[in-house]
Amino acid sequence: MKRVARMNAVLQELYPEARIALHYTTDFECLVAVMLSAQCTDERVNMVTKKLFQKYKTLDDYARAPQTEMEQDVYQTGFYRNKAKNIIASAQKVRDEFSGALPRTLEQMITLPGVARKTANVVLSTLYGITEGIAVDTHVRRFAIRFDLSDYTDPVRIERDLMQIMPKSLWWGFNHRLVNYGRDYCQARVHDCRMHPLTKIYPKANTIWVKAK
Repeated sequence: MKRVARMNAVLQELYPEARIALHYTTDFECLVAVMLSAQCTDERVNMVTKKLFQKYKTLDDYARAPQTEMEQDVYQTGFYRNKAKNIIASAQKVRDEFSGALPRTLEQMITLPGVARKTANVVLSTLYGITEGIAVDTHVRRFAIRFDLSDYTDPVRIERDLMQIMPKSLWWGFNHRLVNYGRDYCQARVHDCRMHPLTKIYPKANTIWVKAK
């Protein structure tokens, strides 16, 4: 699709280096940060993980952490009970079933507690350059719908549509660039974005925002 190619060209020009905004130093820390980012801003996650990663140094530290204590540690990211439970359980599974190393296939990655396709795709592409799909987060979903890149609202179906209309070599950077674009240019709140770089390519994308005023 020509529109996708033009959009991606603009995004590549705006953000030449597509990289995740979350901070981490180890593979498991990357997984933890991505898990915590669900329904939470990257900025807040980085604030929480700054202390979290100082407290928990090893995989075993996470695996042995008391549930109530982990809940307090990740409380500010929201949904803290489930996130704490999944972090501990994932650490235990990585330690006991994967010899302490994160799995490197989508099929194995999604067996970790709390890890669905989106999280798995982000972690695999970020850490290992393994691209098995497109991580359809809230940003990608919003833009796919607004720019008529998919007829669906379900992230799984949106992912399938994007995978069909975009070359595989572009999958990895698309999500990260859209996240940056959404943060810098076009946030989710109602506003007029007629002069934004991507809306100039497809002016119809601004229609719902103008009508909402």
